[in-house]
Amino acid sequence: MPKYKYPNKVPFYKFLIKSSAIAKNPIPFHNKWFNEVGDTFAIKSPFYGHIVLTRDAVVTKHMLQKNHKVYHKSKIQTTYLSKYVGYGLLTSSGDYWLKQRRLIQPAFHKEKIQNLVEIIDKAINEQVNKIGTEDFVDLYPIMNELAFEAVAKSLFNFSAEKETLKRLQFIIEKLQLFIVKELRMPYKKLWYTVTGEIKYHMTLVKESRNIINSIIDQRRESKEAHDDLLDMLLSAKYEDGSSMTNEQLIDEILILFVAGHETTANALTFTLKLLAQNKEALTKVETEIEKTSTKNLTPLQEISQLNYTTCCVEESLRLYPPAWITDRVNIEDDKIDDYVLKKGTIIGASIYELHRNKNYWNQPEVFKPSRFFEENRKGIMPYYMPFGAGPRLCIGNNFAMYEMILAVNTILKKFHISTDNSTIKTNPLITLKPVDVKLKFTLKT
Repeated sequence: MPKYKYPNKVPFYKFLIKSSAIAKNPIPFHNKWFNEVGDTFAIKSPFYGHIVLTRDAVVTKHMLQKNHKVYHKSKIQTTYLSKYVGYGLLTSSGDYWLKQRRLIQPAFHKEKIQNLVEIIDKAINEQVNKIGTEDFVDLYPIMNELAFEAVAKSLFNFSAEKETLKRLQFIIEKLQLFIVKELRMPYKKLWYTVTGEIKYHMTLVKESRNIINSIIDQRRESKEAHDDLLDMLLSAKYEDGSSMTNEQLIDEILILFVAGHETTANALTFTLKLLAQNKEALTKVETEIEKTSTKNLTPLQEISQLNYTTCCVEESLRLYPPAWITDRVNIEDDKIDDYVLKKGTIIGASIYELHRNKNYWNQPEVFKPSRFFEENRKGIMPYYMPFGAGPRLCIGNNFAMYEMILAVNTILKKFHISTDNSTIKTNPLITLKPVDVKLKFTLKT
């Protein structure tokens, strides 16, 4: 392996003097440095060594796909996140991750998810029927509730009490907020310890695990079939014929809740806001939904015919990917393109910036669902990674797409939507969160 060769560097002092602002929102700084330095740049930190940031598709795919075995998830995910949400598919790595992925993957194949569509659709309808038609309302809490119910019902169907799930939702949201605080401000760890914040949140972790454990025990004792994800996870067998322990099941279920409901809530909020801002696209979606609704189709059949609606969801995921950045650490020296990276280099791939890179996208800042028409897909898919890429492609991608298409379909069947402004603000936490998005829902007559 030749001498190490890193991309163009941003001096560490530039990072240091802006560290407070970067902690609040790193995206403007990433964008500035990408534009000034290049699509891949490095910062040499006295604490972490070289950190590489990229919006280059070749570098990103090398890390996630081509040479993925050399790139493991960083401690941010494997150590810090797992403390709160367990050692599941999102936070595990190496042989254990591969073993779990092979075990769980069949439950998320399209055919299996299709069996859940009726459950998802029912949960969405129940939530949409609760939407009020007063003045402009904050959209994210509504989508958050909808997405949580869809995941909860898909996992547990009717085997968990409403109040139990509400408590679980409260805990998971509290944990997500604290995880972000701890990741953004690690220098306050002593303060979090002294004030009891860490102890309080670890108590919530224990409570959430106890809640899920009780649901699992009840299901194991029950002889009834529920045709939900918990049934599939309980029946999944390793090569030696054994099944997951309760602890392993809890880890995976917590990950599904954390990864599955907030990301979908974010994406739905952005999608509806973009449609409300783009009247031509909204009219096309409404026309397609109206045409489809006259055919007396099942929810799954409806999804297959909502082609333009699907393109709108995909374009929203391009502009505002919930998993806006992903990181890895190379476990051995490696060469990417012209770069030679030392073992232990942290690489962050900004999916947000990759999706807006002018080298790959025409008018990247513009909402253009037509990009995803069948005749255009081949040219753009190498640069489109809202669910990641390679072996660690999000296991729930089909689930999420079905849920989002059904949600848009159900909402626009019932309501006209409108917005009073053309701005979209974001808060890039672990996921890319919408800020202060308000819509007005008016009942269709």
